[in-house]
Amino acid sequence: MSNDATDGGTEPVLHDDAMGRFPVPDLEDLPEDLSERIAEETERAGFTPNVFAAMAYKPSHFRAFFDYHDALVEDTALEREEIEMIVVAVSGVNHCYYCNVAHGALVRIYAEDPQLADQLIANYRTADINDAHRTMLDVAVTLTERPTEVERDDLEALREAGFSEEALWDIASVTAFYNLSNRLAMFAEMRPNDEFHTLGRS
Repeated sequence: MSNDATDGGTEPVLHDDAMGRFPVPDLEDLPEDLSERIAEETERAGFTPNVFAAMAYKPSHFRAFFDYHDALVEDTALEREEIEMIVVAVSGVNHCYYCNVAHGALVRIYAEDPQLADQLIANYRTADINDAHRTMLDVAVTLTERPTEVERDDLEALREAGFSEEALWDIASVTAFYNLSNRLAMFAEMRPNDEFHTLGRS
């Protein structure tokens, strides 16, 4: 049965092409708590982000994944704009199509800047950002590409840039989580919704 059959309005839709290498489950077969979360996200976004369809493949992992995601964005010393900047810079160096597009949209929305996400994806070092954010992304990208090279001096650079001890932890946590997310999205061949490409561009 195609999951596209119920498309319309803000009704949840699990698109069959949300990922290319594993089957997307039928909405009616999901546990109640997953269905409720997907309905909430659909109402909020106006469409069902494909990551929810993909992660529903394994309900226990769906719960753990989004519980940690929620903790990262709700219990944090970082601004939401900063979180999304980290996600996009990390996803850019990892070449994660899904996260570049989906979180690129969130950067545009939270930063209220239609160009910033594209700059960060291409090369965060030349993006129109302040020195503190460049230091933040330097550390996030080093942790992504060369984790054994992260040293105490990197933490001190963040402190000197004005970040609190809690913020240092949060920068590392967001970076680590989205390295996991990038790799899973690429392995499963997750595809971003068409809607993400145009959000926040005007």
